[in-house]
Amino acid sequence: MNVDRAKQVVRERVWALLEEAHVVASGVHGRIPAFSGAETAADRLATLPVWQSARVIKAVPDRAQLPVRARALEAGKLVYMAVPMLADRLPFYVLDPNNLTVPPAEAAAKDVAARFARKVSVADMQPVDLVVCGSVAVNREGVRLGKGAGYSDIELALLHEAGLIGRDTAIVTTVHRLQVLDEPLAETEHDFSVDFIVTPDEIIQCEPSRRPRGLVWEHLSPEQIAAIPVLAARSGEH
Repeated sequence: MNVDRAKQVVRERVWALLEEAHVVASGVHGRIPAFSGAETAADRLATLPVWQSARVIKAVPDRAQLPVRARALEAGKLVYMAVPMLADRLPFYVLDPNNLTVPPAEAAAKDVAARFARKVSVADMQPVDLVVCGSVAVNREGVRLGKGAGYSDIELALLHEAGLIGRDTAIVTTVHRLQVLDEPLAETEHDFSVDFIVTPDEIIQCEPSRRPRGLVWEHLSPEQIAAIPVLAARSGEH
């Protein structure tokens, strides 16, 4: 079984498990699961020293991490959130807690950010202290599976190439305990692993084997490159 197929088999199993346990809404397949207890996981994340010391956070736009984004804004942290599918030449929203026109919990929602938040290029971003990603599945070694589109990998690759994240930048994921697996998970060259897994029940510190690196152009399809303006603009270099 090839790596992509092996990953998808695990995703389908976890999506089904979450639905059977009634800890997600129906229609979770193909998505980062918005799991029951996401608010509690965000509360638990906020107890970590890496969270407390972070001033700038990069977070995914998925609904599962909405409580994390809201808590970050409430704590006065600057939040960068990717434009969905990176489908803009300015691929990140910047949410500045000092300039919000709506309450933090509302400002952190991706549909509100799409209407009101300023978009920025990677060149206009500040160095990131903490990365918050979503996952479909993750094991206790920190190997994670996203939903399969590869956007998080591309986002972190762009930030790495710009010098905005490095080896010491902590990466966390918030998930339901049923998404934490005690088994090896397939990895590819462009994948990254996480330092911390936070569930509503526990915090797991990992020893990640894969840190973010630059774009692996040979792993990007022509369709992906064409659909992401920041990649399309650079495609002639590769």
